[in-house]
Amino acid sequence: MTKKRGVKIFKKLHKWPAIIIAFFAIVFAFSGIIMNHRQLFSSIDVSRNLLPSSYTYKNWNLAAVRGSLKLDSLNNLIYGNIGIWKSNNDFSSFEDFNQGFPKGIDNRKIYSVVQHKHSLFAGTQLGLYKRKNGEKWQKIELNVQDRIADLGLKNDTLLVLTRHYLLKSADGNNFKVVQLPAPYGYERKAGLFETFWQLHSGEMFGLPGKLLVDLLGIVTIFLSVTGLLHFFFPKIIKRRKKLLKKHKNKDIENHPLPPQGGNFVINNAENNNFQSLVKMKKLNLRWHNVIGYIFVTFLILNTFLGMHLRPPLLIAIATKKVGIIPGTHMDSPNPWFDKLRRVKWDENKNQYIFSTSEGFYFADENLTTDLQSAGSQPPVSVMGCNVLESLGENIYMVGSFSGMFLWNINNGKVADFFTQKSYAEPEGMQSPIGANMVAGLVQSDTKSYWFSYNEGVQKLFSKDGNPLPQFPKMTEEIRKVSPMSLWNVSLEMHTGRIFENILGMFYILIVPIAGICMLIVLFSGFFIWWKLYRGN
Repeated sequence: MTKKRGVKIFKKLHKWPAIIIAFFAIVFAFSGIIMNHRQLFSSIDVSRNLLPSSYTYKNWNLAAVRGSLKLDSLNNLIYGNIGIWKSNNDFSSFEDFNQGFPKGIDNRKIYSVVQHKHSLFAGTQLGLYKRKNGEKWQKIELNVQDRIADLGLKNDTLLVLTRHYLLKSADGNNFKVVQLPAPYGYERKAGLFETFWQLHSGEMFGLPGKLLVDLLGIVTIFLSVTGLLHFFFPKIIKRRKKLLKKHKNKDIENHPLPPQGGNFVINNAENNNFQSLVKMKKLNLRWHNVIGYIFVTFLILNTFLGMHLRPPLLIAIATKKVGIIPGTHMDSPNPWFDKLRRVKWDENKNQYIFSTSEGFYFADENLTTDLQSAGSQPPVSVMGCNVLESLGENIYMVGSFSGMFLWNINNGKVADFFTQKSYAEPEGMQSPIGANMVAGLVQSDTKSYWFSYNEGVQKLFSKDGNPLPQFPKMTEEIRKVSPMSLWNVSLEMHTGRIFENILGMFYILIVPIAGICMLIVLFSGFFIWWKLYRGN
């Protein structure tokens, strides 16, 4: 292949995929910058009326409800992405219970609520809150900067689980930070998914890393815009040139003789505009090339990482482990760094049960010996465990986007809750999404309901044997004050899910296809610059 032919082929590879992918590249870059600074944008909401219909709450779907708490003999609290609402035993009336949380729906995304010594505690996306009789929620300043993952009780002790540590408090005001012992047979490795995620967001290198990734987002937008301009410039210039020539010919017809001692001065303003347009085209291309070759390596790496954070490529890395990169945010002496998700104290066996990103583990009361892997255990989606409830007699209900399962912690037997069939772990790669995407569970004295992420509330079982009534409809008041956070809208854009209404299930291919197109554009662009503009 000659140099000229090779450049011609790579120009086509650079041009057409770039035009196709430019819009998505801008969407991914813009949304990624917002996602990198969640707390900064936490007060900004987006009305669900401005979003596709699939983002409208229907039948308590979209993780509107994660759990419930029996408040007293007459009332319950339900909580989740809608915040916290007070309800009666029939869940037929709802009262806003969010007073005191900061502005923005993201600040009242609730993971867990418990009652401890006449006070309520709420674990939110961005902090721990406390509420006493009739008062508003007040934030508790903890001596660890970390996300709250779960709350629990161990007799009279309040348990606060963050993504890194377990905090314990006897009075609800003073907290002891406990770094959990390493698991038995611990190898200092990290999940490949987590490693890719931390690198892709820049979080692995702290704030400087995030700012670098933000810069890559800005560069992506710049290259997309300048690339589109370079595509349209020749067409605009050609039209201007024809117009200029037409006006020139017309002036010659009207004035056959030029002024004495000189040439025609024809449409001087139009000619200047034309020349400026030509210069602008050259300047646009020059900076497109300069910025492109400076950042091309970083853009290729970040694109490759991002492609693997969504299915189907996610499946290939979901269970893989790699060594921890020294000197990074993940290089922590804490073996449970960013791995903790749920905690339960089992009174019958006097042990803790921890749900982590690496499975379930048991720990003794004193938390002094190595944590023991649960061995045989139910599957939990990479998105985390949403339900972990004791049914008594060593049986736990475990729910996630992988489904709902009954787990006997004594003998390790696992059964699918809906089919009652024994669970057998499939061989090879498996989807992180099951047939029943369990987002939450609500229980009263006699009734239990589970919440599907897509379908909303579903009947579970009635403890008194009576037919289980339909869960009441979501009120207009709750819908009105439950918009979508700008961060979550950005997440939907960044993952391509926001296009599901248009593409159906094929939306899942947007990220990998867009990633492949971007890699083709980046590689071909560098080749063209190297061969043509460098003169090699």
